[in-house]
Amino acid sequence: MKVDTMRKIDYLAGLPLCFVATWLLKLFAARRTTQPKNVLLIELSEMGSTILADPAMQKLKKVFDANLHFVIFAKNKPSLDLLGTVPQANIFTIREDGLIHLALDTLKFLQWTRKRNIDTVIDLELFSRFTALLSGFCGAANQVGFYKFHTEGLYRGGMLTHRVAYNPHIHIAKNFIALVNALSAGREELPYSKTLIGDEEVALRTVSYSAEQQEGIRAKIRALYPGYDMARHQLVLINPNASELLIQRRWMPEHFVTLMQTVLARYDNALVLITGAPSEGAEAEDLRRRVAHERCINFTGQVTLTELTILYSISKMMVTNDSGPGHFSSVTTMPTFVLFGPETPKLYGSLGNSTPIYAGLACSPCVSAANHRKTPCSDNVCLQVIKPEFVFEQIRPVLES
Repeated sequence: MKVDTMRKIDYLAGLPLCFVATWLLKLFAARRTTQPKNVLLIELSEMGSTILADPAMQKLKKVFDANLHFVIFAKNKPSLDLLGTVPQANIFTIREDGLIHLALDTLKFLQWTRKRNIDTVIDLELFSRFTALLSGFCGAANQVGFYKFHTEGLYRGGMLTHRVAYNPHIHIAKNFIALVNALSAGREELPYSKTLIGDEEVALRTVSYSAEQQEGIRAKIRALYPGYDMARHQLVLINPNASELLIQRRWMPEHFVTLMQTVLARYDNALVLITGAPSEGAEAEDLRRRVAHERCINFTGQVTLTELTILYSISKMMVTNDSGPGHFSSVTTMPTFVLFGPETPKLYGSLGNSTPIYAGLACSPCVSAANHRKTPCSDNVCLQVIKPEFVFEQIRPVLES
């Protein structure tokens, strides 16, 4: 289902449904809070957010010894598997490839939450009335989420027992921690989570891989470039794509071509891999042809998402648009350079070994919780002004280290 279609449905159907649901729950549901035990987190649409939410999930386990559950769109589930924080049996997936599948899976979800005795739900979404309805009707006694209060955020009803003010001045990972902190309040608050959240609370765990796992990835590289020598070549990864959710995040293809040509010309030990999903193969192949160098490889579709982080563990560095890979790489120590435009690294920057590249124009960032992450811009000058020569100077110290 297209993103704009989902937005229209969320507005046209979600708005009145949230209003009706609020009053139904007030009239007929016995609302009393309880000690969190079986906790459900909702994050449907953003794969990178499952990584950014991991510190909050770790805190739930530490403070409440919570049994974690998660609901996510089916196509995004592999992102949950990278850190393995949530048991596989506790993950519910919803198909979003059509209205019928969406409706059927939603009904199954409401049954599943009751079988699991979900007592606490934390809605991590900022922009969805659909997730507000999932929270309201899942049967949980504690319902935690972001509430607009007097801001210009979206109306999502009044079903929450713990209303937390979304703070647009702190990183989203700290906002997720604020949702968890709301459950620790000793008394009712308005808004909840009057707490101080330190940088150490959003530190991510890193994952290590065996030599056998790493050799498996090297074998896939050799299949495309037989001359690959791990002792000689340094792998430079390029991720030129971004989610369809916000295509304005994409840096110019011609800039990627120039950057790759510069790296290959300056470093005869650089092996450039263009990464991406199988569906992005045609775009990557076009870039490879334009680069026109034997050490530039179209590597799209060669590894699964769980294997992608193994690739990161053996690579020198990566340049990527602001998208999932910038967050997936944060579970490794690989240096990552992330190009930002419509969004800001202050709120959505990677938690790993990452360097944001951001022009900071007067119009940036142009997407927020208040506008459903929908910008009128069709001319992303914020990325056009970031030239490949400047990006090369940023990555050069890593390549020469």
